[in-house]
Amino acid sequence: MGVKALGRIFDVALGINLIADLAAGNNTGKRINLKNYGGVVGVVWMNAVSAGTDSFEPDWQQHTALTGGTSADLDVITEWYVKSATTLAGTEAWARVTQSAASEITLTGATYAAKQVIMVSEITAEQLSDGYSHVSIDIADPGSGGTRLGGVLYIPFNLQVQRRLDLLPQPNAA
Repeated sequence: MGVKALGRIFDVALGINLIADLAAGNNTGKRINLKNYGGVVGVVWMNAVSAGTDSFEPDWQQHTALTGGTSADLDVITEWYVKSATTLAGTEAWARVTQSAASEITLTGATYAAKQVIMVSEITAEQLSDGYSHVSIDIADPGSGGTRLGGVLYIPFNLQVQRRLDLLPQPNAA
């Protein structure tokens, strides 16, 4: 039977591989080419910080190429959604957060450091500046607090080419 929506409505790609300590330094996200998609949802997930109250800032970037090229902030995020709890149980409701247009999403330490977090935000291909084709999510070094396990997944949607999963275009293709 297979998966019905995957390959027709959406795909899944790696943004930042699972990292044992997001607070150990800057975390650069892999780039995804939006030429085959209407947009992409970024999913950031993190365990609670082992100590301290560092704030974490997922940061949407736009790029003119898969590697190298020109990179710039993608200052279009005005809302994002989050689930958080001391221990996520799968019963949490999404909370909508609004902000002035920016590329950064601040997961404030006072609110989120001691909690497990799932945060989602969305970019559409039309939001990219002229000449830009790729996007990524980076997570900067938050400071000197405790360790935090986490990662990023991309869910590209509105596929321009709908195929069987083994024939889908590669999301990070140039």
